[in-house]
Amino acid sequence: MSLPGFQLHRPRELAAAVDLWAAHGGAGKLLAGGTDLIPSLKQGLFAPRHVIDLGAVAGLTGIARAGNGDWLIGAMTRIHELADDPALRRAFPLLAAAAGQIASPVLRRMGTLGGNLCLDTRCLWYNQSYLWRQSCGFCLKKDGSVCHVAPGGQRCWAAFSADTAPALLALDASVEIAGPNGTRWLPLGELYSGAGDHPLRLGRGEILSRVRLPAAAAGMRGSYQKFRIRNSIDYPLAALALALRRETGGGVTARLALTALNPAPVLVAGFEAGLAAGLAADPPDLTAAVQLVNRAAKPLSTSSVPSDYRREMVQLQARRALEACLA
Repeated sequence: MSLPGFQLHRPRELAAAVDLWAAHGGAGKLLAGGTDLIPSLKQGLFAPRHVIDLGAVAGLTGIARAGNGDWLIGAMTRIHELADDPALRRAFPLLAAAAGQIASPVLRRMGTLGGNLCLDTRCLWYNQSYLWRQSCGFCLKKDGSVCHVAPGGQRCWAAFSADTAPALLALDASVEIAGPNGTRWLPLGELYSGAGDHPLRLGRGEILSRVRLPAAAAGMRGSYQKFRIRNSIDYPLAALALALRRETGGGVTARLALTALNPAPVLVAGFEAGLAAGLAADPPDLTAAVQLVNRAAKPLSTSSVPSDYRREMVQLQARRALEACLA
């Protein structure tokens, strides 16, 4: 399980990193915290000729307030900073809660927000050693032509399992992308393709540089529910993030997003309307909102835990999150 040979680049400016990535992206990898990339290199999932280390690039760290009240977070900001920053915890408790449940304390001090948002998708058939994958004939995501999760199809179902993405989706975040043609902003949901083998919609030379949280989302109640085998280190097998605010007139603003159940983080469509209808009933009924979550989740056999169990878990998580935020 040794590392393959590669040339390491350490640019100090974002423009230089973009140029290097544009030149070597087809045969290279970006290194942020390295908590996922390094193990994947050792497993033989990647064999890049070039690795571009973003650790020394100026301007990619920190949590700041913009003039309009929005919050800006650099992509190289460490995960533990999101969990521990007092001002961020007060304004966006949901994001802090999700960040605080990532991996372990040591890995949270290494991992970065950008690395977590750009996490490679995971699957029982993919995240294994070369010899293990070879014995199974490889898979559609790496070296093979068959998806063992859905053998009859030509789509990769490897699951996206990052924790910060659903929290940021629920908070209506957007991301800044730096590339050869300058920078652009897009809603976070548009970053993801929904394809397990090519999960990100990024052009050649493009790097995620910042995240923006809208001022309107500050102060919303939040609940992050995460199911995993061990309560440390493990990636989620089913998780959701709920951001909710009871409005003065009696209405509700709510967004709920899922992770580890689909090839991309998913914002549950129609959730706010379904919840509002349930709360208007006498007595209030959360069933319709929970059923919307059930329909959005598509857990397949990407892990050793049965998909039916993960589907039951996410419904339970939805009810727990709603009860916590509505209390």
